Amino acid sequence: MWLRGMRKVRLPVNLNVKSLRSSLQSARASLGNALIVTRREVSDSLRDWRILSPIIIMTLIFPALAQLAADKFMAFVQGHGARLIGERTIPFLLMVVGFFPISISMVIALETFVGEKERRSLEPLLATPLTNTELYIGKTLAAMIPPLVASYSGMAVYLVGLRFGELRWWPGTELLVQIVLLTTAQALVMVSAAVVISSQTTSVRAANLLASFIVVPAALLVQLESVIMFFAAYDALWSIFVGLLVAAVLLVRMGAHIFNREELLGRELDVINVAWAWEIFWGHFRGEGRFDLWGWWRREVLGAAGKLWKPAIAIVLCLIAGFGVGWSYAQDPAFHIPLDEMDTDTWLDNFVMVYELAGGGSSLIPLIIWQNLRVLLVGLVLAVFTFGVGAAVIVMAPLMILGFILAQFVNTGVSPVIFLAAVLPHSVIEIPAAVIASAAALRLGAVLIRPPRGQTVGEAWLVALAETLQVWIGLVLPMLMVSAMIEAWITPRVVMIALGG
Repeated sequence: MWLRGMRKVRLPVNLNVKSLRSSLQSARASLGNALIVTRREVSDSLRDWRILSPIIIMTLIFPALAQLAADKFMAFVQGHGARLIGERTIPFLLMVVGFFPISISMVIALETFVGEKERRSLEPLLATPLTNTELYIGKTLAAMIPPLVASYSGMAVYLVGLRFGELRWWPGTELLVQIVLLTTAQALVMVSAAVVISSQTTSVRAANLLASFIVVPAALLVQLESVIMFFAAYDALWSIFVGLLVAAVLLVRMGAHIFNREELLGRELDVINVAWAWEIFWGHFRGEGRFDLWGWWRREVLGAAGKLWKPAIAIVLCLIAGFGVGWSYAQDPAFHIPLDEMDTDTWLDNFVMVYELAGGGSSLIPLIIWQNLRVLLVGLVLAVFTFGVGAAVIVMAPLMILGFILAQFVNTGVSPVIFLAAVLPHSVIEIPAAVIASAAALRLGAVLIRPPRGQTVGEAWLVALAETLQVWIGLVLPMLMVSAMIEAWITPRVVMIALGG
């Protein structure tokens, strides 16, 4: 009996091992098929002088110009006693040298699918037994290799020139690793986004026009990185690298999911069909059957809210993380606030003064509603362009502040009753409203990554937008109104009681 029991236990384990081995073999075979496409594409790119010429120029000539600029700028600032400013500029030029070949070589990624479609060379490739995923991954890898090689070569030329030139400069190991990794991550994001555009447009001209939505944000990010380097806050670069890596993975996953060879061949012209879009949106927003407000709220609003439990869990985890970050920052003595030096009368006088300056009572309600709604709307807009991440980041900020302030009370030995009295009464409704709104925004942004089967990206996004507005109008806005009334009428009285006033 005991041996039989052991055999029963071992059987699933053996099956799991076999299943894992089979999955790995399948993944290896798929990668091998994808690499066949990659080798073909890279070979074709290297034979085209119109592609090679700009890459070689940007790889060899631009680093020399950057080195000359660094020499002249360093000589200028040294003459005015500002050598530190010149030294902080050199790493930024290294990143620019790596960025420019990527932006120039992105034309390869933009022509990955739509270029071959215009040249009538895509049909034989699509007729192969390769799956959509294998074909897409192979094309994406082929579009990434030339920009990365050009970027690494340009940075190598620039570094060699600095090391053996007049400046005799060489970056630290950690800074060099950060710049190389950031350049790689930026290339992955830009190329992945360009391949997505190439697979969803109908002409190279349209793809090139849409490329501005890639180059402009990437250039702004390089400027942000330059500010970080100037102030030598190099630890912040790791956060940017992680964010870029996540964005690259999401873009590749989205592109592989929505890529469809039949649609690519059958679509001849992109047309903005406003009537169709409005029909999809309004039909889903209004619901089926005769419209009545109670039935719409019970059927549509609650039904849309029921789909948000997964993103709501993600938002709650982000809130907890934000509170923990604020709490941890408060442990640093440099951020200590001397709350223990204020007596009760001072607390009461300050609170009354602020309350009276704000207008007090009912006049605060519209201001409170607008303030909360404005923050959530910013998160909603950012969510559309960041696959939902922006909504989670925005909603974390208030919890970071709350965690920081509460930790200040605890660290200084002051009773947190005053703080809790000023926060808890209205937060019981306000925080759930923020969670629901942010969860809807997260789902609206994330639906672009993996739209439901049988729906196009546009159709899935319109349906998600309708459900988001249903939740916002039917749940979030009424909850924010109730929360604002509590904050204007009840919270001040609770604070007065806690202060003994």
